Amino acid sequence: MAQAETKVVTAHLPRLLADKIDEMATRLDRSRGWIMKQALSAWLDQEDERDRLTREGLADVDKGNVIEHLAVQAWAESLGTDNPLPLPTVR
Repeated sequence: MAQAETKVVTAHLPRLLADKIDEMATRLDRSRGWIMKQALSAWLDQEDERDRLTREGLADVDKGNVIEHLAVQAWAESLGTDNPLPLPTVR
């Protein structure tokens, strides 16, 4: 199987963060590079998902699929009371 093309990327990290990376690499018996690739891949996936969800939310707003702030606030304040309000719905 052919090895994927790679590119060296460097970053200056605070010493404590770099030490934590080294500790994790030792604990998992993995290389520092492996730890960094795992962490960066997870962060990029998280940011992609956050971007997707933001765009999805903005599309809902553009379509008018919104719930009034005051309705949500009243509902939230009613939680834990003897008479909680029903979940607000899209207007």
